[in-house]
Amino acid sequence: MRRPNILILMVDQLNGTFFPDGPAPFLQTPHLDALAARSVRFVNSYTASPLCAPARASFMSGQMPSRTGVYDNAAEFVSAIPTYAHHLRRAGYHTALSGKMHFVGPDQLHGFEERLTTDIYPADFGWTPDYRRPGERIDWWYHNLGSVTNAGVAEITNQMEYDDEVAYHAERKLYDLSRGLDDRPWCLTVSFTHPHDPYVARRRFWDLYEGCEALHPSVPPIPFAEQDAHSKRLMLACDYETFDVTARDVERSRRAYFANITYIDEKIGALLDLLKRCRMEEDTAILFVSDHGDMLGERGMWFKMSFFEGSARVPLMLAAPGLAPKTVTAPVSTVDVTPTLADLAGIDLSEIQPWTDGLSLLPVIERGERAAPVRIEYAAEGSAAPMVSLRDGRFKYNHCELDPPQLFDVEADPQELTNLADDPAHAATLGRLQALVRQTWDLEAFDRAVRASQAMRHVTYAALRNGAYYPWDHQPLQKASERYMRNHMDLNILEESQRFPRGE
Repeated sequence: MRRPNILILMVDQLNGTFFPDGPAPFLQTPHLDALAARSVRFVNSYTASPLCAPARASFMSGQMPSRTGVYDNAAEFVSAIPTYAHHLRRAGYHTALSGKMHFVGPDQLHGFEERLTTDIYPADFGWTPDYRRPGERIDWWYHNLGSVTNAGVAEITNQMEYDDEVAYHAERKLYDLSRGLDDRPWCLTVSFTHPHDPYVARRRFWDLYEGCEALHPSVPPIPFAEQDAHSKRLMLACDYETFDVTARDVERSRRAYFANITYIDEKIGALLDLLKRCRMEEDTAILFVSDHGDMLGERGMWFKMSFFEGSARVPLMLAAPGLAPKTVTAPVSTVDVTPTLADLAGIDLSEIQPWTDGLSLLPVIERGERAAPVRIEYAAEGSAAPMVSLRDGRFKYNHCELDPPQLFDVEADPQELTNLADDPAHAATLGRLQALVRQTWDLEAFDRAVRASQAMRHVTYAALRNGAYYPWDHQPLQKASERYMRNHMDLNILEESQRFPRGE
């Protein structure tokens, strides 16, 4: 039996609470609606870390940031760590990436045979935080609330230009795969940067959300003095004191965000339509996922970097041959993707199992529960020491050595407004999860590793930017002399081989 092709559709910063069981009704996403209808939908899926590079390294490797060493958006993803692209390629798959994966370091492939576009973010150590300077804003690259106060409409932006290119190359690649010139099964990852801020959308998508019911957050802004310790750090890191965010700014930001979800839905629809027209749909597993979420004004907070649901929860849907549509409510993680893909492709990961943190989702689909609690980690800007979280059943426990503990009953309190850590009725749950944190992490060693990594990168980055600079950014190779018709080709063979379907 032929192993399935795999199409991974990844988006950036898509809040999983807007996917309670597929897209929320107010979202105008006909193509994602149709995909959801034939998918297994994991409604309580969490990122491994609520920040781009750490989340993506964990998603690709099945390892938590404390194991990969990708603690922040400028930490190197080392070449020795196997990714799903390595596993599939080793097993005979053709692997390709169109779009963002935020690899930091000189290896910009990490198992992909082809990378069709460059990345949208830098590949060097320039965005390294510094725990030696707690509370310091690094203004030239830290998020700020200008993304909110400048929300609105534009016909082209840096990010639109990027995603338009990602979609173009992905479509071209699917056409090429359909021609059958390579008989290997394939895995194509298409990774868009929307709906990541800045909150700017094209007019035709913006107009769809006039009067939308979801333009206002469910939880109004919480005054700074009443925020928890980490949320205060994040607000200061985002320079909240400099910006006067109005209700209109919030409404426009959310409107543009929803509009950009529809923008991405249109691009996904074109890819799925192409898959069908080129007769690959029935043989292809399709995974839809985001790297992390966006608070989008809830509690007065924006972007990610937090363990609250809007930031840490992500959409995750899987449609695969022989897999019946279903809703799975058990908490799962994006680190589960790599072992799941291996499971679908019949790949045995036992030789590296001691060094992985993810679990295949196929048994979860069957049993309705994950064999272990979901873990989340954060050790980047806006933190002053590593932070960890456990989602175990209905409870979420957040822990940092610098901060008071947080315990939420996410089922009874989905807005996470009531911290149960000091509630005597939940003392046993708190104690159990605190013991599990101690059993799972050596937080002192974690902190030392993060500090050492940051300090070394600050030295090497300064050195590498002094004098001649050699960038690590991926430079896509365009073999123009191998495209279309050239005089080392036979025209008759070329025209026939490039046509699909043939003979119709």
